[in-house]
This record gives sequence, C-alpha cells and structure tokens, in this order.
Amino acid sequence: MLANAFLTGLIAAGSASSAVHEVWYNITSAKANPSGLFERSVVGVNGTWPPPALFVNENDTVIVHATNLLDHPTAIHHHGMYFFNTSYYDGAPGVTQCGIPPKATLTYEIPVSVDKQWGTYWWHAHVDQDYVDGLRAPFIIRPTTEVHQYDDEYTIVLSDWYNEQHSVLVDQFMNWKNPTGAEPVPDSAAIYVADRNGNYLSGFNENVTIPFEAGKTYRLRFINAGAFAMFNFWIDEHQMQVIEADGTDTDPYPVDYLGISVAQRYSVLVTAKNTTNSNYLLHANFDVDMFDSYNADVLQVNYTSTISYGASVTAAGAVMPPFRRTPDQDLVPSIVEASLDANREIELGVFFATFDDGINRAAFNNITFTHPSVPSLFTQLSMGENASLPGIYGPQTHAIVLQKGEIIDLRVVNWDGNAHPFHLHGHKLQIISVTADSTSNDTSINPPIPSSLPNPMRRDTINVPGEGGAVTLRFPVDNPGTWMLHCHISWHLTAGLAVIFIESPAESQQELVIPQVMKDQCAALGIPSAGNAVGKFSTTDLAGVARGPYPQVLGWRPKGIGALAGCIITALLGMVTVVWYALGGQLDDEELEAEVDRELEAKKNGGLIKRGARKLFGSSAK
Repeated sequence: MLANAFLTGLIAAGSASSAVHEVWYNITSAKANPSGLFERSVVGVNGTWPPPALFVNENDTVIVHATNLLDHPTAIHHHGMYFFNTSYYDGAPGVTQCGIPPKATLTYEIPVSVDKQWGTYWWHAHVDQDYVDGLRAPFIIRPTTEVHQYDDEYTIVLSDWYNEQHSVLVDQFMNWKNPTGAEPVPDSAAIYVADRNGNYLSGFNENVTIPFEAGKTYRLRFINAGAFAMFNFWIDEHQMQVIEADGTDTDPYPVDYLGISVAQRYSVLVTAKNTTNSNYLLHANFDVDMFDSYNADVLQVNYTSTISYGASVTAAGAVMPPFRRTPDQDLVPSIVEASLDANREIELGVFFATFDDGINRAAFNNITFTHPSVPSLFTQLSMGENASLPGIYGPQTHAIVLQKGEIIDLRVVNWDGNAHPFHLHGHKLQIISVTADSTSNDTSINPPIPSSLPNPMRRDTINVPGEGGAVTLRFPVDNPGTWMLHCHISWHLTAGLAVIFIESPAESQQELVIPQVMKDQCAALGIPSAGNAVGKFSTTDLAGVARGPYPQVLGWRPKGIGALAGCIITALLGMVTVVWYALGGQLDDEELEAEVDRELEAKKNGGLIKRGARKLFGSSAK
C-alpha cells in the first residue's frame, strides 16, 4: 500500500502549485490477499493493489493518463461526475468510448471545477472483469468551505471479495446450467482505509486499526466498492450522524447503523469518547438476504476493524436489533433545491427470467441490454437529424431519446425479489417518491407521487425495493451526451439490466467534439467511430446488429399443440395394434381404420381430448 505514496505526493504537489492534478496509471495485473485466506491475481495500478485513492479540491481539474497493460481493452469511469459537455470522458465502453486497447494510453479530463462537485466519489473500471477483479478506488473532492466541521477524516472502503477471477465466475453465472440466475456469492469481504492524505492504512479487515483521539470529531467516508453485496455497518458504543450521501451534503441525521448498497457512499460524523480505556469495533456485515444460498459454516458474514484509543482491551460489541434501511427521503440536503416540474414520464420495469437462449437474464421492459458495435455517443454525434431516432442505436440498447428542456420523472418499478442499486451517469437524481409496493391501494404504503417537493434528497445511486417496490426520480435534460442507467450490481449489468439515454442530440452535435485519439483507438480495435449501431449511415440498414435474446413465450404454442395431438394419435394406434394382435392379427386395412375411428369417437364423446386440450391450451383448442 505504501507504493501509493508517490502518487499521493504528486497530487499534493499539484494542489500546492496549481489547480491541475495530473496522475499516471499503468493498469496492470497484481497479487492481493485482503482476506488472508487466498492470494489471487487482481487488476491494480503500477503493479500494486489497491489502486491509489485520489484526493482533490473543488476548483481543480483532474487529468488521468491511463495506460492499459492488460491483454484486453479496458476503461475508467469516475463515478458520479457530470462530465458536462464532455460525455466522451465518462468511461463507459460501448456507450461513450471504445475500450483502451492493450498497450495504449487514454487521457481522461475530469472538470471538477466546471461541474462544481464535491464530496465522496470513487473511480472504477467500467469493464466488468476488471471492476470485479479489483480496479476501483476512492475519489474524494473537498469543497472550498465545509458545511460540517470535523477534526480529521478517514475513507473506509467496503467490498465483497472473490477467490476466483471474474472470467471463471461469469461463465458459471451466464449459463443455462444456472436457470435461476443465482449470482456468485462472495468468498469474503475486504475493509481497507485511507487517511485524509489518501494514504492507505496498513492491513485489511480485523488487521486495520483506525486511530481516534479522545474528544475529537471524525468524518468517516464509507464507500461500497463491491460487485454484489450490500453491507450494514456500525461502531460499537458510538452514534453516527449522516452528513453526506453520494456527494450531497445533508443536515445531520443520527443513526445507530447504516445499510449501504453497491456504489453508494455515506459520510458520517463520529465524536470520539472522552475516555481512552477501551478500543471499539467497527462492524460491516453482509446482507445475506441478497444471496440465493450460502454455506453458513464456510462464509464469514461479519467483519470488523478496530477504532483504537490506544487501549490494551477492546470492548465487547452489543447485539444489534434487526436492521432497517434509512429511507433516502429522511435525509435533507443542506443546500436547498426545490423539485423541478416534470413534463415527461418514463417507466421502466425490472425483471429477471430465462430468455429464449436458455440463459437467465435481466431486462428493463422486456429488453435485455447488449452493447452495440459503435459506441452510442459516436452514433449520436455523427447521424445528424437522425440522431433523434431510437432505432439507429440498435434494438438491444433500449435507447431513450431526451430533448433539451424536458424534465423527466423516471419511475423504476422493481418486480424482482431483491432490491437493486441503480446509477444514472451524468446526473444527480431528485428522489420524489419511494414505495415498497407499487400495486397497493393503501396510500400509507403506496402514496401518490407528489408534483413538487421543497427540498428532495439528491443522489446518483438509488436503491429500489424489490417485490413490486418503486422509486420515482426526477432530473432535467441539461447535460448533452449519452448516459447509461444501470444496476450497479456487476452481475446484473452483465445480465443486461441497463438502458441508455440519448440526451439533447442537436445540442450534443453542437457542443461535443470527440478527441481524435478516441476515434483512433476504435480503429485499432476494428470498431467504426461513426454511423448507426453497426457503423452505417442509414436509418434502416442495421445488418449484423444484435437482436435478442428475447423473453421466452410461456404457454402452449401451435407446434406444441400439434406435437401433443400427434402423440395422442400415435398412442391410439398403438392401442389398436395391441387389440389387433390380441384378436390374432386378422384385421384388414379397412377394419383397422374403422377401429381407429371408433377409438377416436369414443374419446371425443367422452370429452377427454377436447376438455384436456382446452385445459392445457385455453379456448384456442377447438
């Protein structure tokens, strides 16, 4: 971890001399064993893991030179950044760029000073295999003036951990032998901590010690950088006050514990005790309700690190009550922003099912996402007036075109059994309503969607309850480009739980100019950098575009009905043959045909065929 000191020093030097922070990342393989149980190959930076934490100031510009030393294309996404008028730096391959080819370098510019953002963010690969295999780290932006006062701070990364590499796990997950779509259950968790200068403390999990001094107030920034698991966290005998969620400062909100889904972030204030005769445990527990099944004798679900007052003993932890998620609506932003007046509604229904290729997939409104050949932003900027036609982006991108001036009410209805954390790139979302049951007529459970709110909570990653739960999210169409909305559980993005928003096509073509190096990198990978989803300047010719897979059509179809009828007739012929042999085999052809007719008539009169067919096939069986 001390290998990050060079980058941290470089960042600090940049902060002292200018408002430009320039870092160089060689994306490489490395070795890591945070659980202490199994060393494995991971994706890191400059041969080390975890990758460097990045700490900057509100008025800075960040320049990241990413060199890909892996054997496949990759990309970096700075999660939660707006990238106003620079959508091509968002880092989503197939959407805003082609991947960085092996041995190539791409320079990302993150205009923090332009976007006016601060708070707790993070950066990570937007290529599933590299993200799951470890390419992820904190990205902290400090404001010029802090809303809340504190003496010191730590950034605490919570992550699930797999002993197997992503390539092995994804083959098992996206497989007809996994008909229920059961996600890979982590083998363990990893807790690691950075100090206020971006240096990682020594150790992981129970080997991490976080120093506290009596009477001081600490800001603890929590990031769930995992691939799948939600965590519940708390500190023994210390109350926490939530002061930030996903880069939005909030009024202090006291909690004993918090649940944090993948990609979400919270900052809490914790005031140290005045006595120093004991240390205390920081707990982070898996939410095991997310796992289809697990072996309780093998999987450790409770993880700890130590809040140290320098004592020789650690207090025994209290038994916590059943966890209850802190509702987003209970958090109040410190900077007041009234809700906008929506003028367009979009509803997306979440479901998982076995598709017609035999694999359990995820979908919004029955469409499972597949990347097009040409990145959708490149299509948007090269197709002129036709950029407003959703079809040119390919049927499996589920492209939704948004026009300048629209205020969107995005309602996500989750028909899956579990909650899902959804992230929209390029925006922060106003949370207008949340319900645990969108089908209920009970307004205490499913209240009407308000047309306006004085100061709704805003965040970029929202947990949507399962089993018919729904969330209504509001945002303005004010950031030209192409933006992805997806579940941030890596396995679910792989399974297709995503759509793209084509935002302000005409304005995008006026404001955005894709750097030539990005087009050159597409060419190096054999990918067109202009045209429709397959690189043709046509609204109708999409030959070779991905189509499907599609949800299976349940019930009896004509071929099935015909096959069953054939089976019944064959069975009757068999019965007649048995009778014929029992009678000595003396029936001629006419007698045999007559016997079959009698059997069929008997069945018909008995109603067995007709009633059975109607029961199986419905009224279409005549």
